[in-house]
Amino acid sequence: MANSNRFSFIDPQKTPFFYGYIVLFIGTIGIWASIPGQTVGVSVFTDPVKDALGLSRNEFSNAYMIGTFVSSFFVSRAGVLFDKFGARYVSFITTIILGVALLLCSISVEISEAIQQVFSITTWVIPFIVITVLFFLIRLSGQGVLTMASRNMIMLWFDKNRGKVNSISSIAISLGFSTSPIFLNELIDTNGWEASWQIIAVGLFIFSFFILQFYRNKPEDFELNPDGIKIETEEIKIETTERDFNLKEAKQTRAFWIIGLVLAFNSFFITGFTFHVISIFSSQNYSKDQAIAIFLPISVIAIIVSVICNIMSDYIQHKIYIYVMLFSALLASIGLLLLNSTYGVYVLIVGLGVLGGLFAVVNAVTWPRYYGRKYLGAISGKVMSFLVIASAVAPSLFSYCYTILGSYSYISYLNFMFLGVLIIGAFKLKNPQKDITVS
Repeated sequence: MANSNRFSFIDPQKTPFFYGYIVLFIGTIGIWASIPGQTVGVSVFTDPVKDALGLSRNEFSNAYMIGTFVSSFFVSRAGVLFDKFGARYVSFITTIILGVALLLCSISVEISEAIQQVFSITTWVIPFIVITVLFFLIRLSGQGVLTMASRNMIMLWFDKNRGKVNSISSIAISLGFSTSPIFLNELIDTNGWEASWQIIAVGLFIFSFFILQFYRNKPEDFELNPDGIKIETEEIKIETTERDFNLKEAKQTRAFWIIGLVLAFNSFFITGFTFHVISIFSSQNYSKDQAIAIFLPISVIAIIVSVICNIMSDYIQHKIYIYVMLFSALLASIGLLLLNSTYGVYVLIVGLGVLGGLFAVVNAVTWPRYYGRKYLGAISGKVMSFLVIASAVAPSLFSYCYTILGSYSYISYLNFMFLGVLIIGAFKLKNPQKDITVS
């Protein structure tokens, strides 16, 4: 327990109320801090950065794809490190790495020019390699590890109230993510993209101090219990799960793959759409402001869905959420296909809103409910690698559909095929805890 409090002035045992609520607050801010490494945080930098580096849309998308794809191989390992060292140290180091990566991104043009001068060459390959490496760093640290560690930390401090607590966190996260493009766009317009990344980096360095002070791995480290329950005897049951699955055991269940791939689809579609949102809407004669404005109604729907479904998650079967996610994914794909009409825009907004709202529930609450808390880092880390891979290929695939086939709508046809397979596979989906007596 001494190591759990090292470098911090805060003792969770001495707070006047359950420390899990502080974890909820600071962990939610931690997920906000990952925004610079999320697609929603990168997308507004796309056009000015690619132009400054002299890269085409396809080249920039490919750099994003390669950097993100390579980072996926390290996310699973980060999940194991989470189980071993906890959220505190993993998040602290990750935040520092993300801040340094953003500082390097802000001088990526200068780095590229310096390398070209050293080797006396002028080619697009140099800035391509530079931005690819930097994308690897910000995607691994931001989208991958910091998000996973902060979310898992919150879930470890709660059990029976996990759904209710996640609903509170999801509201704040949805608001933060939906308004971030507007805030970042204003930051870029005011300070330029280089200074904007530098300002964000400084903010991350400051936040890393608060991580050391307030992040805590799990309540048991301080002789506390999930939900703040005071246990008088050993007869009181803490855990609702009957068994803790390790990663190997989890991978042998249908639920792991179906849920993981549904979440990966969400990551794919949201990433590709967000990365090219301005181009997607301009191809249908919408303005930049109209494109960015779509995030607000999507967020409102996502918040409503997330709050309701988080609260209900403590009482109903989670496979229902998977079925609704698949239906909303179909709606979003249809909306993209019909984006040239006002009706298509509304369908897209509803589909993405419901999909995003349920993603916040399933990705946070379902894993500990289905597989227990002991190996949560390894299991969620593996699933996060699915999400990272999906988000890696999305921008390039969206870009090629537009530049080669002439329309982003072709993405919808690919979506229909993939979702069809998932719908068939989801028919026999059930909680692995139900099979314990059989196995």
